[in-house]
Amino acid sequence: MAGRELSVTVAPELRLFLSPRVRRAEARAAAGETGGEAAGETTLPVPYDGTSSLGHVVESIGVPLTEVGALVVEGRPVPPAYRPAPGEGVRVLGVERPQRVPSPRFLLDVHLGTLARRLRVVGVDTAYRNDLDDDTLIERANAERRVLLTQDRGLLRRRALWLGAYVRGSRPDEQLADVLERFAPPLAPWTRCTACNGPLVATGKAEVVRRLPPGTRRTYETFARCPVCHRVYWRGAHGDHLEEIIAMARRIV
Repeated sequence: MAGRELSVTVAPELRLFLSPRVRRAEARAAAGETGGEAAGETTLPVPYDGTSSLGHVVESIGVPLTEVGALVVEGRPVPPAYRPAPGEGVRVLGVERPQRVPSPRFLLDVHLGTLARRLRVVGVDTAYRNDLDDDTLIERANAERRVLLTQDRGLLRRRALWLGAYVRGSRPDEQLADVLERFAPPLAPWTRCTACNGPLVATGKAEVVRRLPPGTRRTYETFARCPVCHRVYWRGAHGDHLEEIIAMARRIV
């Protein structure tokens, strides 16, 4: 069987995509039960049929190709279509950060609504709806040339998708930091509607005064509105929290 295997070494930042069985073995090694080096790269033997592409092999161990920055076989870079010889050593490297993309415009899947709003707060072009199925997400990402952000690994493995990325983190602040670190998009705080992503325009108080609550009419003088969904914005009580999000984003990008 040894002649029908590949030795695949995975970069530390890609370890989260490996199977729980592999990660449990690493945890035992780190505890000194089996020895080995669990803190750095992970090397594992992968059964190989001798005909599959290297991209297929990498995805078979759980790593989406969207998260791979380079594939290296015996010291030389190769494309995902490369068919390795049994026994060859393979290194799977993560995407370099910041990752350069044709345009830092994003489409988020239905589970990332809070992240979508935060990206809009800092002025990043972010499309989002909570009622799109996988096929529609891919069609829209491709048609609008948006990077599809998701935590669905199966969605990232869809061959029809032009460009996608896995979002790390379980909390919105972690997710926002991950996206900003990975893509370093230009920031333009307070310029996008958090509800629909439309561009905000400054507006006089007289134009919106009839739509304002009494307390807001008395307290605030500066307003913006969304020409797409007609929502009105002002720096209300939630403004300090949003400023904290913006300050964090500026520290990252």
